[in-house]
Amino acid sequence: MWVNSQNKLDPQTLPAETEVALERAAESAHRHEDLFSVRAANIKQSAVRDVFDISIRPGLVSLAGGSPYLRSLPLEALGMTAQQIIAERGLEALQYGGGQGMELLREQICEVMAAEGITDADAADIVVTTGSQSAQDVAAKIFCNPGDVILCEDPTYVGALNTFEAYQVDVQAVPMDDGGLIPEELELRIAELEAAGRNIKLLYTIPSFNNPSGITMEAARRQRVVDICREHNILVLEDNPYGLLRFDGHPLAPMRADNPDDVIYLGSFSKIFAPGVRLGWALVPRHLHRRFYLACEAVVLCPSPLTQMLVSAYLSDYDWQGHLQSTRALYKERCDTMLAALAECLPNGVHWTKPDGGFFVWLTLPEGVDTYPLLYQAIDAGVVFIPGAAFTPSDNPSNKLRLAFSAVSGEDIVEGITRLAPILRAAMDELTT
Repeated sequence: MWVNSQNKLDPQTLPAETEVALERAAESAHRHEDLFSVRAANIKQSAVRDVFDISIRPGLVSLAGGSPYLRSLPLEALGMTAQQIIAERGLEALQYGGGQGMELLREQICEVMAAEGITDADAADIVVTTGSQSAQDVAAKIFCNPGDVILCEDPTYVGALNTFEAYQVDVQAVPMDDGGLIPEELELRIAELEAAGRNIKLLYTIPSFNNPSGITMEAARRQRVVDICREHNILVLEDNPYGLLRFDGHPLAPMRADNPDDVIYLGSFSKIFAPGVRLGWALVPRHLHRRFYLACEAVVLCPSPLTQMLVSAYLSDYDWQGHLQSTRALYKERCDTMLAALAECLPNGVHWTKPDGGFFVWLTLPEGVDTYPLLYQAIDAGVVFIPGAAFTPSDNPSNKLRLAFSAVSGEDIVEGITRLAPILRAAMDELTT
């Protein structure tokens, strides 16, 4: 054996050639450390990815991953569709494509957005992206210099935080309540930053079923938020992967619907079809479109023609809206199961959101409880969640945590909450004693 009791390499028992190789690697790592850019220090491992790797262990109930339910997809038929695409259009599907994305798919994306309330979109203003996160990356790249400010909701998507921080952007959080981002708090935060001479470029928002909180910005607030940003020349970056997953099937109109010049709208097929196709899109104001498109092209050259054709075929040849209707019903059932289990199992003093769509429930424990160390206790008990500290730019401990219900059976949801409850109760008891 070449490891010690802590499962670390033991140099005293390594073969000579292995020891030499390790020494050479360590020397190279030391030399190359000086080659990293300043920006590289801001690129961090996502806490969600860390927990995702843990959550695939056998026997664990994962309430961590925000994954869609895929078992109801017509997989066999989709396999035949993919086979047909390659057999009949393989020279196109397997070749380079246009950097903006295929025109047919962009026209279909306009139809998808129309189902949500954006009825004036032009396919010429759409850029197909490698998931919506690449569009977040491009937005930070082309609009922000080091030290510029991006405003976001508190809490917000961890992937966006990691992306923005990699560009040395100062991410400043704005409080939310049960009605979403608070316009008065947004105005106050902008005033404070402008008084300090700061340069605010973007407001990043997930207005429908926020990840991680599940909260939806009230319809009455949406236009007010855009108006505030317009007054201060701040672009709104609206990330809306969950908008069509409102349980009652009646999504709120996106902020982009009535604001074509002041909102960059990001959509994704990850939640309404399948994340494995790695396709999203950005609907960009026409006066900003060229630079946005060129920046996308500089990174990926072109989105995959093969997956674009598969998504296009799914939208044209399958009942994608009927599939959405059935998955919305499934997600509602699972959300209701989670909310009932929380009410039955958790002690007084724990509060949680009650989403009407999306994938997530957000728990708040009493002040003074840090949920990050509780994760390791939960893993030992056979359940996984995401600590709240992952979803805020603050470095302070968090008394919050995210639970996901979308990809977990009702039975596993109940079992997971049953395993989690004693850990939360013990942490609260320790706080009081």
